[in-house]
Amino acid sequence: MKKETALIYCEKQFGLVDGKTASGLIRHSETYTILGVIDSTLAGQDAGEVLGDKHKNIPIFSNLHEALSQLAEIPNCYIYGKAPLEATISIAERNLIIEAMSKGMSIVNGLHQFFSDDQEFMRVAAQFGIQIRDIRKPPKLSDLHVYTGQISRVDVPIIAVLGTDCACGKMTTAVELNKALNGQGLKSVMVATGQTGLMQGAKYGASIDAMVSQFVIGEIENAVVRTYEIEHPDIILVEGQSAVSHPAFMSSLGILKGCMPDGVILQHPPGRKSRCDFPQFVMPTLASEIQLIEAISQSQVLAITLSHENLSDVDIAAYISDYEHNLRLPTTDVLSYGCQKLVYTLTEHFPMLRQKLQRQGLSIPALAIR
Repeated sequence: MKKETALIYCEKQFGLVDGKTASGLIRHSETYTILGVIDSTLAGQDAGEVLGDKHKNIPIFSNLHEALSQLAEIPNCYIYGKAPLEATISIAERNLIIEAMSKGMSIVNGLHQFFSDDQEFMRVAAQFGIQIRDIRKPPKLSDLHVYTGQISRVDVPIIAVLGTDCACGKMTTAVELNKALNGQGLKSVMVATGQTGLMQGAKYGASIDAMVSQFVIGEIENAVVRTYEIEHPDIILVEGQSAVSHPAFMSSLGILKGCMPDGVILQHPPGRKSRCDFPQFVMPTLASEIQLIEAISQSQVLAITLSHENLSDVDIAAYISDYEHNLRLPTTDVLSYGCQKLVYTLTEHFPMLRQKLQRQGLSIPALAIR
């Protein structure tokens, strides 16, 4: 399927916590070819380099007018790429969305504010013959699922990629690990649980933080069971949301209950001192989060992955050494060191994965040395 082209709006937030949707799409998208980003504070820079990655030839523009005047074509889609706590967008942002529609761009929205419920937006969309896609909008009540216990039939490893906070790299780690497992010769499928993963092109999952709580666990279970039945994978990865210990969100509890993971990979930002968007709350320790996860589920934390937010290369290496020594868990930063250590850990914990590689004559990953 040919990708649609897209321009991402992320004013004053690209590369920051509330710009995680934009960052995720820059790093990986099976659905969209990203032509540019709008953020006046970073105009003129390359989006990949701003994220600390390699040059991606994705320019950052100061505004919509500049983007459309410099791009060789009008993008198919205008993506609202911020994920703020605020419930509604500003008047200025409304006007930009209307202007984008008037240029023939379909709107992709990951907010809790559903643009398809907005009469003005729908009138303009009809006028210019474009679509509005509300990624977080739940299915109709008749299409939702309650928990059934069918998850017990899944006999391949289910791994949840959880975290100690919001916007700390859980999805990035899940995406990179999914690529690495498939590249190694194992069939891995990722179940998305948030708007960014779904925008990136995940075939299975739901944006669970917009659902009535009665259905969250059932939707997670249903997504995992469908993945198992349709894809016949060797392993299933489930994207985490927020943190089990976070006082403001319940998503991780629903994920733990719904997918009943056989193991957990725990993402942590060591350079972060307080909770995302809540400076009054100090970050939990890795040890306390591990204890909490293992106390409320049948799952074991198998590995630690790090976000290098606010850290130097020397800092990252020091934290990896410290956590491996004190927690006795393999630790890595997938953007700095890759996923070899995680793939090795999974093949050690789940012999069926190792056996498949051996049967097919494929190489078994050696333990990665930094």
